[in-house]
Amino acid sequence: MKGHEAAVASGFSRRALLGGAAAVATGVIAGSGTAFSAPGARGIVPELWHEFVREPYRHPQIPFVGRAGFGGGAARLPRRPVVADVRDFGAVADGRTDCAPAINRALAAAGAAGGGTVRIPPGVFRVDGLIRLGHSHVVLRGAGSERTTLHATRNLTELIGPYGSRYGGDKSSWSWAGGLIWLAPEARWNSLTEAIRARTWPFEGWTGNRREEWRTLTRTAAARAGDWTVTVTDPAGLRPGALVLLRLSDDTGHTLLRHMAGDGPGPDAYTWTDKSKLLSYVPYEWPVRITRVRGHQVTLERPLPLDLRPEWEPQFTTHVPELTGSGVEGLTLEAVEAPQRPHLLDLGYNGVVLQCAYDCWVDDVTVRNTDNGFGLVAASACTLRRTRVSGRGSHHPYFCREGSHDNLVEDFTIEERTTPAPAGTQLHGINVEGLSSYNVWSRGDMRTGTFDSHRGMPFANVRTDITVNNDGRHGGDASAGPLFGARFTHWNIRVTNGRAGLMKIDGLAPCSATVGINEVREFDQIDVPDFEGDLHSRLELYGTTDVVRPANLYEAQRAAQVKRSGR
Repeated sequence: MKGHEAAVASGFSRRALLGGAAAVATGVIAGSGTAFSAPGARGIVPELWHEFVREPYRHPQIPFVGRAGFGGGAARLPRRPVVADVRDFGAVADGRTDCAPAINRALAAAGAAGGGTVRIPPGVFRVDGLIRLGHSHVVLRGAGSERTTLHATRNLTELIGPYGSRYGGDKSSWSWAGGLIWLAPEARWNSLTEAIRARTWPFEGWTGNRREEWRTLTRTAAARAGDWTVTVTDPAGLRPGALVLLRLSDDTGHTLLRHMAGDGPGPDAYTWTDKSKLLSYVPYEWPVRITRVRGHQVTLERPLPLDLRPEWEPQFTTHVPELTGSGVEGLTLEAVEAPQRPHLLDLGYNGVVLQCAYDCWVDDVTVRNTDNGFGLVAASACTLRRTRVSGRGSHHPYFCREGSHDNLVEDFTIEERTTPAPAGTQLHGINVEGLSSYNVWSRGDMRTGTFDSHRGMPFANVRTDITVNNDGRHGGDASAGPLFGARFTHWNIRVTNGRAGLMKIDGLAPCSATVGINEVREFDQIDVPDFEGDLHSRLELYGTTDVVRPANLYEAQRAAQVKRSGR
C-alpha cells in the first residue's frame, strides 16, 4: 500500500497532517476541543516538520507515532460497568485489615464474569500483598488519586523472595521489574512463579523462554518499514481483530541490528558479537492487530516498524495470550517510607507494572515512596495518562523494557524527592531499553530525573513537550550495546537547569532529530557516540528564544488522525 492509498487506509493525508499541525499550534486537538500547553500563533515551523508531512511513514529521522497508545491513540478510555465492590469481598478502610486478598478476590470474580470494573471506595486500604490483575477487560478503579489510597506495607522480596539478576552478581531483579500492582495474563504469571522456583529468568516477553509457547502462523513476503499491508503465504490462520506477533530473527552478520541502527558505515563497523545482553533481546517481537484480510493481503492497525527481509525469516506467530482491555484508575499506591537502597539492590517497593499487556491503561494514578514507579515489560499499545511519582525518590520512576512498543505516557509528573538521595543510589527518570520502539513520552513535568536511554538500543522513540530538571544519570550495562538506535526524536524540550546528559542527542543518536531545546552544557557523565562517522542526525531550533511549532510532535500526528477520522 503506497502513497494516497496508504494515507486513506490509515486515516491520514498531507492536508490532514498540515491541519493537525495548525490545530496543535493553537493549543487544541482537532475534533476534541482539549487544550494543552502550546505556544499559540508564535513560533517557528522547522524544516523537519515540512519534510515529515511529505513522508510521514518513512522519514529518515522522525518516526511515525501517531497511533501510539491504547486503541491506536484513542482520546477516551473505556468505562466498564461496575461488577464488584472490594467491600463485598472483605476490604475495610480501617488501616489494620490486610485488604490485598479481598481486592484479588474481587478482581478474580470480575474476570470470571467476563470483565467489568472493580470499585474501591474512598479511604485508605492497607495491602500486605501484591495486587494481581490477570484477566482481560477488568478495571480496578478507585474514587480518584486524591481519595483512594492503597497503603503497601511489604516489598516483592518479602512477598515473592529475593531474586538475583540473570546477568550474575548480587543485583536484584526487583530493581527493574515487578510491581505491587501487577497487570499480566494468567499464563505469564504461572510461568513467572515456575521460573522463580527454578531460579531462571522470569520476566520473559510474548514468546517466553520455551519454544512451545509459540508457533508460526504464516511467513510474510518482503516489505518496507512504513507499509500498512503485507503479503503472507497462508492467510488461513489470520482474522480481523486478532493480535499476532511479528517475529524477526537476526542473521550471522547482524544485519537486523544494523538496520535498527540506521544501516550504513557506522553500524556496519560496530562490533555486535560481544553484546550478550543486547543479543538476548533478539528475535525482535512486535505485537499488532490485524484490521483486514483480503486474499493474501493483510492490513495492520499500525505501519511496519522495520523492513521485512527474507534473511530475517519474517513471520506472524502465536504468543502467550495477551492481557487486553484492562486498566487501573483513580488511586494512590503508597509504600511504607523505607530508605532507598544502593543501586541495583532494590527490595521491590514497586508501583504499577504492565507485562504482556496490549491495549491496557493506567489513568489518574499516583505512586509514592516506591523503588520503581510505573513499568512496561514486553507491553505494547498501552496508555499511561495522568500518572505521578512522588515521595522519597525512585530508582526508575518510569521504565520501558524487554521489547515494549507503541506505548504512550502522557501528562506525567515526577515530583521532587521529599528526602535527600542516600549515598550509592541512582535516579534514572524516564527509561527505555531492550529494543523497545515507537514509544512516546508527552507533556511531562519532570522536577527530577533524566531521559534514560538505558542501552539495549531502543529506537524510533519520541520525547516531546517536556519540562525537565535534568539531575539524574542514565544507566545501562556495556554488554547491552548502543544507547540509541535510529530515528529517536526529542521535540520541544525545556531543560530548566541547562544540563546536557541525553537531552541534545544529535551527536549521539544515529538518524535522530533534536528540535526545539534550550542551550545545555555537558557535565561529568559525557558520552561518546557508539557509531563512527556521520550519524545523519539533525538539529533545529537549538538555543533559540522562539518556540517550535507544532509544540508537541505526538499531538500533531495524532490531531491529523482525529481530524481525518473524527475519532
